[in-house]
Amino acid sequence: MTSRGPGKRVRKTPVERRHEIVTTAARIGLTEGLECITLRRVAEELGVQSGLVGHYFPAADKLVAEAFTSATMTELDGLLPEGPARPGTTGAEDGAQDGAQDGAQDGAEDPGGGAARGPLGALRRFFGLISSDDFDDVSRLWLNARHLSRYRPVLREHVVEQELLWCRRIERVVAAGVETADFRCGDPWAAAVRILVAIDGTSAYINTSEEHRAGPLTGVARAVAETELGLPAGALEAAAG
Repeated sequence: MTSRGPGKRVRKTPVERRHEIVTTAARIGLTEGLECITLRRVAEELGVQSGLVGHYFPAADKLVAEAFTSATMTELDGLLPEGPARPGTTGAEDGAQDGAQDGAQDGAEDPGGGAARGPLGALRRFFGLISSDDFDDVSRLWLNARHLSRYRPVLREHVVEQELLWCRRIERVVAAGVETADFRCGDPWAAAVRILVAIDGTSAYINTSEEHRAGPLTGVARAVAETELGLPAGALEAAAG
């Protein structure tokens, strides 16, 4: 019999390695804080030499900034996917695009889903998701990033870019809802900005008032959105499933 030696290590392409580094850094930033992202820490997580991480990111600030963008972009795509909320789109079509078709059919995985998602359903789902405990780490990440942005210009650029992107994504849903007459809003961009400010404002208390979030803070951002979009109170609450 012949014996096999150690398995040959597969060499990753530069693109794969860079993505792996950013993804690992994003996970650290999301769960522990952006200050915990260092070249050494990321290298330890990956089981490589810190020099390898430094090869791709000579400056740690650049890695921190890209990690923030990676984490928040992933979250945004889960909350408000690019595909849903087009005028005339059915729940089944939306589900096929964002992987939530089953949720749209039975409501189990899609808060506020229902038979016809469209713009109204998309926002119900959005507010249902951001009000859950699963969104807490993202709220902390945004709070953390905005604080550090005062001292880190590179991070600040990424934070501003993501703020605008999140506003644009909300604006797109609002504009679609105006077109379908689900919403009454003269300025979708301004409404999107105010909605995001309301979300961020309540999230600012995530580190100190978490035990009170089941009270008045819970529905503040949703209530602001309902007012901005000409909806009756409770219209954006997720349907009980």
